Amino acid sequence: MSARDGEAEANRLALLYIPCPDLDTARRIGAKAVEARLAACANILPAMISLYRWKGAIEEENEAVLILKTAPEREAALRKEVAGLHPYEVPAILTLEAPRVNAAYADWVKGEVGD
Repeated sequence: MSARDGEAEANRLALLYIPCPDLDTARRIGAKAVEARLAACANILPAMISLYRWKGAIEEENEAVLILKTAPEREAALRKEVAGLHPYEVPAILTLEAPRVNAAYADWVKGEVGD
């Protein structure tokens, strides 16, 4: 492993991508995750249209996207917290790995979530 590979490994983060039924729900979940120090940052994209099949019918809904940034070591606890707060019967809680993050930002995130 090169020095660059070691640096990249040390600067990994996890991003959770979570569609929410509305902006208020995304704000509420994001605020609780940051307050609990499970996420360092919550980004909210306020408008998205989702098309999906649910119980045999094609549905179309307006949603907000919540993106939570955390250290990989805190991901499982964050996923559990989000699942408990989310109003959907089957929420989408997708983890996206960020394998190469600039060191200063990765350090800030890890400091905010207690790692």
